[in-house]
Amino acid sequence: MFYRGTSRSGKSPRLPQAGGEAQSRKVLRCGNLISIKTVASLSLLLFSIVSTGCTGSIYDWRVRTNSTPMAPPFRPTNLAQQAVAVFPAITMPGLRGNEFALGHYLGYIARKGTPDWKVVTEVEASSRINRKGLATDFARMRSDYDQSSILDLDTLRRIAAAVDARYVFQPRLVGFSQIMTDRWMFPGLNVRLLQTRSSIMRISLQLWDAETGDLVWVSVAETTMSNEAVSQDPVYFQDIAVATLGSMMVDFMNERTASEYTPLNKFLDALLYDTKPKDMDRKEADTRGLK
Repeated sequence: MFYRGTSRSGKSPRLPQAGGEAQSRKVLRCGNLISIKTVASLSLLLFSIVSTGCTGSIYDWRVRTNSTPMAPPFRPTNLAQQAVAVFPAITMPGLRGNEFALGHYLGYIARKGTPDWKVVTEVEASSRINRKGLATDFARMRSDYDQSSILDLDTLRRIAAAVDARYVFQPRLVGFSQIMTDRWMFPGLNVRLLQTRSSIMRISLQLWDAETGDLVWVSVAETTMSNEAVSQDPVYFQDIAVATLGSMMVDFMNERTASEYTPLNKFLDALLYDTKPKDMDRKEADTRGLK
């Protein structure tokens, strides 16, 4: 036990030299260890920010597709002579509400990748169906399709005639989930430096011939997309949907039956960039009367 001031004998106490030096070295080593951890953490934070152009995100995705061969004599070039309509996507009860924009994204991708195709978008198709008084028939056909995965030929012919299209794309959202995990914490302060935000999506896509009732082509795809984030940016549904549907359409246009796609694919990478909302600058905001 150590006392402050003087000892009982009146003399100042002397600490053991060897033990004191050992204790000092131990404290020094501990301090160095904390400093190393702190520097490493700050270096990681700086790398994350600089490597992504100060956005604070590290972005990665991968899509695997599996598609059937085209039913002869169909070829993708047929869609330059005869129109294809995009039907609204369907999904299972637990995912309903997530599928609404898939048809819109698919129509955009088809027109972007193949401008010579005659594409009737989901919005155009829905309007034409309603104007012809076929909304109830369309809903019944979709309900039956949800159970059988088959579009009734008689109803399909009437719907296709109403939208003025020979072929029909029918997307289905099979699965979608999002998770978030902590990757790095600031030592001793319980401060998150990095989080991994991940999404997984599964989609099936069918092409039907509305004149013959033939199922021309089927594709399924599974996508994983992750974001190593310092900021609070999530993995947006739109991004993973565009990557998934875009990969399926690349398979379709090139008549592939199994593929794997990553950001190295220039078309898909550009497609993701083009569909991202752009920030409105101050001049545009002032022009529109927005602040």
